[in-house]
Amino acid sequence: MDDDQLYGLLTGLMALSPEGDAGRNALVRAVCAAAMSLPPLPAQGEAADDDPPLAEFAEQFAVDVSGISAEQRTAFMSALGDNAFRMVGLIFVADFVPRVRAGLTALGFAPVVEPVVWDRDTDPLDVLLNQFVPTVGALRGLDPVTTEVIRLRGAVAHNCRLCKSLREGAALDAGGTESMYSDIEQYESSNLLSARHKAALRYVDALIWTPSAIDAEVVAGVREHFSDAEAMELTLDVMRNAANKIAVSLGADAARVEEGTERYLLGLDGQPVYG
Repeated sequence: MDDDQLYGLLTGLMALSPEGDAGRNALVRAVCAAAMSLPPLPAQGEAADDDPPLAEFAEQFAVDVSGISAEQRTAFMSALGDNAFRMVGLIFVADFVPRVRAGLTALGFAPVVEPVVWDRDTDPLDVLLNQFVPTVGALRGLDPVTTEVIRLRGAVAHNCRLCKSLREGAALDAGGTESMYSDIEQYESSNLLSARHKAALRYVDALIWTPSAIDAEVVAGVREHFSDAEAMELTLDVMRNAANKIAVSLGADAARVEEGTERYLLGLDGQPVYG
């Protein structure tokens, strides 16, 4: 898949504005961007007024999804009803597409083209989980160990119980070890993680925690160790992995195993294959 197609996916996500949700979509785009100190995504119409459960949930989702309280989750679910799951998809777009735009800009890539037509029919979770996530997962520019190191850093950052319990098989076969993975949380002092891994992890942290202020040294590290195609994949991988925020926000991220870790394979179609 070339850059134009990848950019097209991002533009398509920006274009999402489901029928009846334009005001709420505009609200979460404004709230998430403000929480990150980034420009908001374009929105159709004015932001909805007086919707505290949605605004509070979206803000915490952007700042630190693991901090969403049971009370915030209950208030959100009660306020949104049957529309809650779709709205979480829109919140994720509002939260993470601005981060990707900031990352690509910092790395010197062309800007992502904004939509000229609103998509009022597509289900946000369908386009996210059945199109964007597997499409990025099918990319193979990065070696499997680096891809897994990136994934596990995001798993810890968002405290996704499922993600932390998983180990990708191709990465294990290529030399990934539990000793290496245990170093990810203190990667700067690791003797097992390479300079390439550390450059990637600094960039992951920047996109997750400080997307509005990506340090020039972080950018230089990515540019030193990764080609253009790899840097693009790295950026989109952070977003793909961050889809775990959807499950975490809803308290639906329980591990599939009670103890230890579970091996899986990221298939050629970008979908996980278990056991």
